[in-house]
Amino acid sequence: MMLLQITEPASQIPKTTPQSCAIGIDLGTTNSVVAIWENGKPKVLEDNIGPLFMPSVVNTASGELRSTKRMMHQPTNIIKGEYTALTAAQEILKTLKKRAENALGHPVEQAVITVPAYFDDTARQATKDAASLAGLEVLRLINEPTAAALAYGLDEGKEGTFAVYDLGGGTFDVSILSMRKGVFQVLATGGHIQLGGDDIDALIANHFKWDDHQKARLAKENLSHGVTDELLNALCNPLIDQTLLICVQAIKDAGITKNQLDGIILVGGSTRLQTVRSAVQTFFEQEPLINLDPDCVVAFGAALQAHQLTHGVDTLLLDVIPISLGIETMGGIVEVIIPRNSPIPIRMAQDFTTYENGQTAISIHVVQGEREFVKDCRSLAQFTLTGIPPMLSGAARIRLTFSVDADGLLTVSAQEQTTGIAQQVEVKPSYGLTAEDYAAMLRQSFEHGKEDLNNRLLIAAKIKAEQLIAQLESALAIDAHLLDETTINDLKICIEAIKSQLSTQDRISIQEHCDKLALLAQPFAEKRIANAIKQKFQHQTIS
Repeated sequence: MMLLQITEPASQIPKTTPQSCAIGIDLGTTNSVVAIWENGKPKVLEDNIGPLFMPSVVNTASGELRSTKRMMHQPTNIIKGEYTALTAAQEILKTLKKRAENALGHPVEQAVITVPAYFDDTARQATKDAASLAGLEVLRLINEPTAAALAYGLDEGKEGTFAVYDLGGGTFDVSILSMRKGVFQVLATGGHIQLGGDDIDALIANHFKWDDHQKARLAKENLSHGVTDELLNALCNPLIDQTLLICVQAIKDAGITKNQLDGIILVGGSTRLQTVRSAVQTFFEQEPLINLDPDCVVAFGAALQAHQLTHGVDTLLLDVIPISLGIETMGGIVEVIIPRNSPIPIRMAQDFTTYENGQTAISIHVVQGEREFVKDCRSLAQFTLTGIPPMLSGAARIRLTFSVDADGLLTVSAQEQTTGIAQQVEVKPSYGLTAEDYAAMLRQSFEHGKEDLNNRLLIAAKIKAEQLIAQLESALAIDAHLLDETTINDLKICIEAIKSQLSTQDRISIQEHCDKLALLAQPFAEKRIANAIKQKFQHQTIS
């Protein structure tokens, strides 16, 4: 049985007081923006320094620390000898909080913070931890493309199916969203956590052999210092082509075609480049929407979500899980519990059983990936459910529940149904996906799909055969007296025939031999049941 339930990550979202408000934060790679929802529309906060549009830079004793957002999937790594990605984010958020309080004139304690769609559990949890250390309660983490679509959908009153193309300073995301009657549903998402304006700057700097990437960025933005449209196009096109390939897959995952899109929303400072806008327009065959400032639109969506969460939700926002989640089963096979692109928040459950007679514990190995075997996927967590009553194999019922909250964080629980014994784990991996790992994970799932499926079916057939043999041999050891010698010999011959096939790769032959044995053993099973009933009632009288 599978269960689906939409819930908030906490039992109750606290309301703001008249002396405070919840803010929306776009914690960007290059710049961070803070916005609020005021008088029915979003606006970027301003303090005595100016608009709260601030470079995401931390000054350290060893020099400026940039693009720390790219390192959030490894938040404990030491950077420049004194900071980690988590503590750097904490300092940025602390400054944003202080400036927001100066602008508003009262404390700010709650925020909705945006993250790239392809941030994994580690990066998402690190972002929440950084906010907590900075004195902010995170009401919700929402994906950046979703926030942008939220801002556009409500601002323009648009409905339909849209693609959000988000090319920022350090990351690229694309999401396909359906926006209809106040329901925003992410149909598919894709991205690259190390592809953005920083990479274009690096290409320019390498081309001119400059050490200063800041000079490269200024040259890119102003077409100066020898950087021309032609040169910029030549340097950018390979990177842009990578983003468009990711768009192709996202559209396919959404189950639509390009001509079914009602609009293309551009997000991120890098989409200001004319070469990017032209490539996007050519690819999607329609002019992209640029009504809202691409540098602020994500913060606008976060501000709207913060307002809704603290003043009553008018919009149902359904995001998706970007990578399939499952567990390891016999033979190293992955059983997917929550498929990729399932809407979140989500809760799904599935029943499992024991493999061996008398088994009193079961090991739960949680994995993430798109391949059929555990060895080709990413390990997230392991725990053991103990105290299972000793039963025959297949008799125990263990319900495994995967719950992904609105922030994309996963809790896995296992419960034995007859005793109620349970264990659970909150998945906070100690390491994260690199961009190369993620790209390889998706690419290999397509390249090896047919081979993986055939291998999975072969392993499953062998496991089924081994279980059938073990059960029948156990039954013969106890109740062979119920059969004549000819039937016993026929069963043993059939068992040996299956055993001889287990060393082969002939799945069809294994299945055929198993079907033959099951059919041959059926009368034996019926006799065992009749005998068990007879034994139970032979000394009882019916009144």
